[in-house]
Amino acid sequence: KLCEGILNILEKDTRTSCQVACLEALRILSRDKKVLVPVTTKRNMQILMKLAKLDTVEDSLQRVSEFPVIVEALKCLCNIIFNSSVAQKLSLELNLAAMLCNLLRECKDRPLVDDIKCFDLRLLFLLSLLHTDIRAQLRQELQGVQVLTQALESSLSVRWTEEYKVAEDGDRPPLSLQETDCAIEALKALFNVTLDSWNVHSKNESHQFRYMAAILRHCLLTTGPTEEKTEELH
Repeated sequence: KLCEGILNILEKDTRTSCQVACLEALRILSRDKKVLVPVTTKRNMQILMKLAKLDTVEDSLQRVSEFPVIVEALKCLCNIIFNSSVAQKLSLELNLAAMLCNLLRECKDRPLVDDIKCFDLRLLFLLSLLHTDIRAQLRQELQGVQVLTQALESSLSVRWTEEYKVAEDGDRPPLSLQETDCAIEALKALFNVTLDSWNVHSKNESHQFRYMAAILRHCLLTTGPTEEKTEELH
């Protein structure tokens, strides 16, 4: 009942501070699988997707003031999808992976979106881990390898000297914590999406995997903010 009450409030046009507080409470409650059973419905998933700006085609990140709401909504969706097989099935019906890819494209070259990008990537990782149909959808329909590789490239601030050669700078400072976390989430999602890619058939696929291999090499030469984070990144 508490979760339903929170979702009813979130469905209304309330203040940003109220939305964030409600989403924080829901995120904590959503760690309990028993609590999720009655609230994991299509309507409730759509409420959270709307708050995460996943229901808009473009210009979803115009208001910086809404960014905390987007991040908290994505965190809630991560918990719900991880803990609920019903939510995993609904995510395919609601085309959640496609919407996440669109939001990830919106994040490109924008300031102050690292947290949004990180939890978008984490949700793509969870979907590709827990639902084989979504993994296939990402690989075949949504250009998932390209989208995730570009997210990884952006997180690592890659500079190119040749088509498949990344510029190496020995004096480059370590990645920030946010950049490292984004790169790690992108790598995890890429692993799932490319897991069954033993045969590369097309010229475009060949290019994409060579491009990704150059970025992965660069990743191994990159350091994070701490020794532990560098080890996790590698």
